[in-house]
Amino acid sequence: MKLILLSGGSGKRLWPLSNDSRSKQFLKVLEDGEGGRQSMVQRVWQQLGRAGLQREACLATSRAQVEMLQSQLGSEVEIIVEPQRRDTFPAIALSAVYLYSIKGVSLQETIVVLPVDPYVEDHFFGKLQELEQIMGETEAEIGLIGVQPTYPSEKYGYIVPEPGSGKTAESSAEYARVSRFTEKPREEQARELIEQQALWNCGVFAFRLGYVINELIGLGLPIQYDELVKQYERLKETSFDYAVVEKAEHIVVTPYQGTWKDLGTWNTLTEEIRSPLVGKGIVTDDSLHTHVINELDIPITVLGASNLIVAASPDGILVSDKEASPRVKEVMKKLQDQRPMYEERRWGRYRVLDYVKYPEGYEVLTKRICVAEGCNLSYQYHSKRSEVWTVIAGEGEMVLGGELRRITAGDVVAIPVGTLHSLRAIQEIEIIEVQTGSELIEEDIVRIAMKWEEIIQVCAS
Repeated sequence: MKLILLSGGSGKRLWPLSNDSRSKQFLKVLEDGEGGRQSMVQRVWQQLGRAGLQREACLATSRAQVEMLQSQLGSEVEIIVEPQRRDTFPAIALSAVYLYSIKGVSLQETIVVLPVDPYVEDHFFGKLQELEQIMGETEAEIGLIGVQPTYPSEKYGYIVPEPGSGKTAESSAEYARVSRFTEKPREEQARELIEQQALWNCGVFAFRLGYVINELIGLGLPIQYDELVKQYERLKETSFDYAVVEKAEHIVVTPYQGTWKDLGTWNTLTEEIRSPLVGKGIVTDDSLHTHVINELDIPITVLGASNLIVAASPDGILVSDKEASPRVKEVMKKLQDQRPMYEERRWGRYRVLDYVKYPEGYEVLTKRICVAEGCNLSYQYHSKRSEVWTVIAGEGEMVLGGELRRITAGDVVAIPVGTLHSLRAIQEIEIIEVQTGSELIEEDIVRIAMKWEEIIQVCAS
């Protein structure tokens, strides 16, 4: 069995903490059991480790999320990068071709696909292994995991089993043949579906690798990874459910009974945050069911105000009634072109402190950058901006224009337009970076080398 974890989306319902580069799965707001904080993707990755499944897993994502995944899960995690954001069918198709043509996985191998951020109990991951067993016993085209509903929800899709098709035996996991799907019914219809033993669709499905490879052959698409990357735009921008699952004739589902939540809105996410305050501030005892999530250095105080979510980050501040909080996605469409003010990268993190665009046309952007101990920036240059670095803490070594030098707190370094430069942290190092230029965008980076050993070799030559 091989696992494909899908990491996508921008999580706009969790603004201002989430943005285009830091989706909801990367927010470190859940307790890790040791007094610290972890993200949804870190929680799931740890659960996969406890189930012995990490080595069988790879992640499919966009370029924008690669460094965030490496920062939170480590640089060794196997990542399949989509050339552009599309939908789940293209992402799964590309992953299947990667497993087939690059990794040499057998066409008979069971592939299980799941979101990267389900909030579930550990025994959920045992159901993945049961799903592999069921696929072998039934020779079904598609296998699903369905969640036992706890109430008639209008938010989820339902999997309706065929009557009397369930099976339980000592040598076999429980499953049923699928009759049909119903998407987000009204509450009354949801009650009727639950009476028919319907299950919530949690977005987990399995197939034999050959099933999807043959589907691509039938569509006239390449089944070699490098070629499919070049022709990625030919893949229809649609969900795997619509493109494959709903066309299959033999689908089975196995039930999961336990906690399962989609923590995609502030009102659902705060159900799993025990402390009313994360970050600096005060929430008084008469502020019932109120949560403050504060990433800023200034305190937030809430007095006698109940059922609120107050979330603050460099991207903005949200104050909302919890029930109204899902509306933030629609409201924030007016600010959809705003650049992210905080990002995590494979080497550390940065926060935008100030940005000014002057009438004359030039721009000034100020960042606080932290490079983790032992990590380094790429060897790079910029075509449209110069930079001035002021080291405020830590120690590192820097390559500037081909020369290697040591830098420590108090040093100031000027980096002219077009000058090659890089930095490696000997101790965790913090710098204030002031960019000045005609267009200050993250895309204005030309990378020559990534690893420090390579950078030193390039300089030596």
